[in-house]
Amino acid sequence: MSTDDRIRTDDRMSIHDWEVRVAALWADTEIDDEQRITQMEALAAAAPHPALGSFELGGAHDSGGQEAAADIHYAAATAAGLDTADPARAAQLVVQHASTLRNLGRLDEAIAMLRDAPEHPATGAAPRVFLAFALHSAGRADEALRVAIEALEPTLPRYHRSVKAYAAALTEQ
Repeated sequence: MSTDDRIRTDDRMSIHDWEVRVAALWADTEIDDEQRITQMEALAAAAPHPALGSFELGGAHDSGGQEAAADIHYAAATAAGLDTADPARAAQLVVQHASTLRNLGRLDEAIAMLRDAPEHPATGAAPRVFLAFALHSAGRADEALRVAIEALEPTLPRYHRSVKAYAAALTEQ
């Protein structure tokens, strides 16, 4: 059975079945971006919650380099209540949507979104890493480096005090 056959459905499906099909679609290395988007459209329509479908469809567009379409779907996922439907995906959405906004040149929005990103095990230090990218894109290299170093610092086996001080010195006037 092909991935396309597995995901065709006009009805809402159980969360488990839907999750399995979404994971299979993302894991399918035999299809191109357009096929993934088309197949994700069918899955989004069958999602057990509209916010879940919008999030995954946004991700498919994002992955396919269609940032403007991704922005629309990510915004729809937020509006449909992704934060209550799936807090892990909501945390991921902040990173993905902000990255999309950065790619669209909407740097201030991306920076604000990432600064306000919730801490969640699903994203770890990713919001701070992507914040560093957005700050760098905005021409704020010292601040970007500081954010990146501060995201890395907790993982170091030692030198915490020195690293924190050096990172802080990057943006002190």
